Amino acid sequence: MNEAITLAASCLAGGVLGAIFFGGLWWTVRKGVASEQPALWFLGSLIVRMGVTLAGFYIVSGGHWERLLICLVGFVTARIFVSRLTRHYPNRLAREVTHAP
Repeated sequence: MNEAITLAASCLAGGVLGAIFFGGLWWTVRKGVASEQPALWFLGSLIVRMGVTLAGFYIVSGGHWERLLICLVGFVTARIFVSRLTRHYPNRLAREVTHAP
């Protein structure tokens, strides 16, 4: 019983990490494309998102590969959810970005 609760918590934590990672990626793309310095947005976001995700996986796993695997399942599930959620968001980037002087 206790192991099932631990694995469920690992899956939930993976979902939260995935939502942070992929939601942050979506937000970064929207901000970075319209920015004067997109490389700074993308590089900074990558470092923060990877740092949070890797630290989260390390903490959740606690040295147990089963927890790490279930956390990864939650992470991938969050990717699917965030991708479907953001797919239907209105695309205003064409109006926001103007490269011509």
